[in-house]
Amino acid sequence: MNKTLSSLSLQYFGALLVSAVISFNVLPAWSNTSEARTAQADRIANKILELQETEQRWIQIDLSNQRLIAWEGTKPVYAVVISTGKTATPTILGTFAIQTKHRLARMTGPDYDVPNVPYTMYFHGGYAIHGAYWHNRFGTPVSHGCVNVAPNHAAWLFNWASVGTPVVVHE
Repeated sequence: MNKTLSSLSLQYFGALLVSAVISFNVLPAWSNTSEARTAQADRIANKILELQETEQRWIQIDLSNQRLIAWEGTKPVYAVVISTGKTATPTILGTFAIQTKHRLARMTGPDYDVPNVPYTMYFHGGYAIHGAYWHNRFGTPVSHGCVNVAPNHAAWLFNWASVGTPVVVHE
């Protein structure tokens, strides 16, 4: 009987120890992820406040509401419904700037090849704001990470923004 209790106590203690080790290793990783997201959200909020203290043109992309707003300081000058990245191919969060502008661009990926993409403005690597003539599902995330805009709205944004215009993407 004592052997059985000792064996059970050892198993219990071992399970408790394993749980403690798992909790110790898992919680800090989860906590760091949460802290990183909070830090990023703070940086984004601070950038918005900073831009609103100027008369500078800037673009806000709200992923939660699928909206793009063009601003001049604190004044919204243009707002449109957009389509951003799907869950599997999300639009990147953060603060960026328009890097290059192309009247027409060809966009390719593992499962797409789209010629003549109108009014393309790259803001981070392969991420761009551009016209989308191949769908009309604005308000729903359907892209491979880019910010899809109806072509007429993309034309307005293309003419309004310049290389260097800040782009703020948030949830």
